[in-house]
Amino acid sequence: MKIITSESVFSGHPDKICDQISDAILDAILEQDQAARVAVETAIKDDLVIIFGEVTTTATVEYSEIAKRVLKEIGYTEEFCVLEKISKQSPDIAQGVNETLDHQQGAGDQGMMYGFACNETPELMPLPIVVAHEIAKEVDMLRKAKYNHIFGPDGKCQVSVRYVDGQPFTYDTIIVSAQTRPGASLSLAKEIIIEEVLKPLIGKDLTGINVLINPTGAFVIGGPYGDSGLTGRKIIVDTYGGYSKHGGGAFSGKDVSKVDRSASYYARFAAKALVEAELADTCEVCVSYSIGVANPVSVSIDTFGTGKLTDEDLLELVKKHFNFTPANIRKELEFDKVKFQELAAYGHMGREDLPVRWEHVEAKAAELKEAYEKAKGSA
Repeated sequence: MKIITSESVFSGHPDKICDQISDAILDAILEQDQAARVAVETAIKDDLVIIFGEVTTTATVEYSEIAKRVLKEIGYTEEFCVLEKISKQSPDIAQGVNETLDHQQGAGDQGMMYGFACNETPELMPLPIVVAHEIAKEVDMLRKAKYNHIFGPDGKCQVSVRYVDGQPFTYDTIIVSAQTRPGASLSLAKEIIIEEVLKPLIGKDLTGINVLINPTGAFVIGGPYGDSGLTGRKIIVDTYGGYSKHGGGAFSGKDVSKVDRSASYYARFAAKALVEAELADTCEVCVSYSIGVANPVSVSIDTFGTGKLTDEDLLELVKKHFNFTPANIRKELEFDKVKFQELAAYGHMGREDLPVRWEHVEAKAAELKEAYEKAKGSA
């Protein structure tokens, strides 16, 4: 028996504010210029927003106006001062990324990226992070719909699940820390979270679950006034909640030439397709790159003993059916149709609520299953 815990944060959490601003800027640039090179970060503290990074594009966008729009959409109505410091992408990086010696688009950086899937939930994601995201999403939705006078935009939640024999058995602890408005009743806030969030998601009977709501008491000062925020500081929230590995690179504010982002999505695509095809119950795909080189340095698979084939045989299957070069990833995952700001809250993986190709793997899973059956028939 073991307990696995995952955390999510609300859309008004200061780090997530910055992720959303950075990705909103990326979206605005890509609307005008799909070939743009973007690496934008945002920092926030009190009423000050700083936008900085490297952008090479033909697009014309108003960074400060985008930042202010995102803040208002989240629920922050104060006036903010926005500072900008943007330069162009380094030509040393650009020469390798734009075209390699063999005339392919090279990887935008070195590093390793992980994709993961398991059959614990319909989304083929670990249960703790799925439920944590659902709690965060539901509190945000209720706040905007009818409880803006009770809740502020900031908050976070944490879900601990007790596992027996490798499978989720019961919820152990659920923590929700939600910002409340000055003068709002904490007991009413707790009642809303229990009756309108937790019970519909978890079940009517919360007996036996350690439920902690605003355990420190008052949580009135929140958002950038309670803490500073920075793009890329919630990378575990963005992926698998600590259940699986993370390569270390953040996603938000980066165009898809940066394999930190694009290859993480593609590794998830491959892992999820294998689990969807019922070739493994759990699958982790790792891919690594060298900057300026199109083909990955390495690809590996770990099914933790749950595969219908050996990991080596499944890896050969993946190599035949998945092309990990940046140019193919961009094409196959249809990045030109993605609105990245939508991913900047509630996780980038498991988002079946969004039309993102790395989560919709039915065709690829069928392809893998057919290849497996054919190989088994000829054995």
